[in-house]
Amino acid sequence: MSYCEFTKDLDENHLDKKYHDERYGFPTNNDDELFGRLILEINQAGLSWSLMLKKEEHFKIAFDEFSIRKVAAYKKEKVEKLMNNAGIIRNRRKIEAVIYNANQIIAIQEKYGSFNLWLDQYLGFSLGEWTKLFKKNFKFTGEKIVEEFLMSTSYLKGAHSEDCPIYNKIKNKKPKWEIK
Repeated sequence: MSYCEFTKDLDENHLDKKYHDERYGFPTNNDDELFGRLILEINQAGLSWSLMLKKEEHFKIAFDEFSIRKVAAYKKEKVEKLMNNAGIIRNRRKIEAVIYNANQIIAIQEKYGSFNLWLDQYLGFSLGEWTKLFKKNFKFTGEKIVEEFLMSTSYLKGAHSEDCPIYNKIKNKKPKWEIK
């Protein structure tokens, strides 16, 4: 079942419905928002997306509003604090990957101006090419994580089926997958 089918009959205030209708697949140029999506996708590995949406606010607080600069500066003490935070997924490998990735994004920002501009350079890449690029630059970014991150931020088509009413809303916002 597609996410569109899953959310179709949910109550308007259901977390999955709100995410599907208001954020999933919509383009963003904000580096911290992109980073936040990557954090959630990394932490979702092996778990349900509904669980991630329930924990999203806890993640946002725990990871300093998804501030790339703040997360990049985390030290061992902060990792231990995160490991004891019941509001998030307490997986050391995932937490350490998030910190590593924040530092990688800072290096990308310094070289390319922003994470968003760096991603924009690779518009038109296939999923396989994106996955190779992410594996070269980041940790804990397997093909499924990369695919969901890119679909959720409009870099890859597929977040919504073409018969979903949200599909046209996204098309009107000029998704990245339309730019080649």
